[in-house]
Amino acid sequence: MSGPISLQDFEVSAAAVLPASLNDWIAGGAEDELAVAGNRAAFARRVIRGRVLVDVSQRDQGITLLGLKLAHPILVAPSALHRVAHPDGEVATARGAAASGALYAVSTAASVRLEDVAAAAPGAPRWFQLYHAGTRPRSEALIRRAVAAGYSAIVLTVDVPILGRRERDLRNRFVLPDGVRMANVDESDAAADERDSARSWANPIADTALRWDDLDWIRAAAGGLPLVVKGVVRADDAERAVAAGCAGIWVSNHGGRQQDGAIATLDALPEIAEAVGDRSAIILDGGVRRGTDVLKALALGAHAVALGRPIFWGLAVGGALGVEQVIGTLRRELDTAMALAGCSRIADIDRSLVR
Repeated sequence: MSGPISLQDFEVSAAAVLPASLNDWIAGGAEDELAVAGNRAAFARRVIRGRVLVDVSQRDQGITLLGLKLAHPILVAPSALHRVAHPDGEVATARGAAASGALYAVSTAASVRLEDVAAAAPGAPRWFQLYHAGTRPRSEALIRRAVAAGYSAIVLTVDVPILGRRERDLRNRFVLPDGVRMANVDESDAAADERDSARSWANPIADTALRWDDLDWIRAAAGGLPLVVKGVVRADDAERAVAAGCAGIWVSNHGGRQQDGAIATLDALPEIAEAVGDRSAIILDGGVRRGTDVLKALALGAHAVALGRPIFWGLAVGGALGVEQVIGTLRRELDTAMALAGCSRIADIDRSLVR
């Protein structure tokens, strides 16, 4: 039998090797999972109107994002606890991302220390995703560690005041496998809550007190690194973030894992892109599964897209090589989509291509 040739194939292969409760933890969303399905449905509602009689004999996927020259616009989104899918966890993710030329945004909730993730792929592009750790000293310490380890931007996640109600995990009474923990938070913060074992694993990363005013000290602690705000789905919030000095807007509904019924990220994207114009980089995640999805997101105003669940599938199937193959598969599909749409460069992808 041949190996996976699409991201859906990787999903099926991963489900075959992962324990059911772990597969549910990766696949699941909030409540009825309408937001999970909605992200995919938003891509399906758009169609591509490709140009013809264009010379596409040479095609270039390269972009520049917050000063970084990247081989393509496909990023690895921050996601928690990669060791649930592979023993090497984020080390494997970092190596696979580097081999495929992808920028990796490493999560506070990683199961490997952020310094060790950086050391696994020296010289590779990487950002650090920050969950406010409840107190300024703790968050500032995480930011300083990221700066010292060579991360080139801070991605602040702002859509987790509390953990969304993920019913698959509640039904499974999900707990982390033995030996897997958040390696960048204090042991005391990660202590299990016997009253709510299916949700306690995420207690250290939820914060009800984060406010707009906090952006000032977070930016100061970053020592001049760009600040990207992740979890924005409204134009007014995007405008406020740019006005506060944020260099990037990450359009995300947390993969449908927080607010069920949340707007699909692709539906939210056009008004955000119109509101911020060229004042900010725009990244989108949520439901990206095909090269045509990447093209549609770029046409509607994103500068890059990011993968969450597919990275877990790659890890489960083949570790670092699996991650590289997932990203490579999407790159090949994007190349085909660009050629058929009459685009030889990323800059050729514009709003007129999508209806």
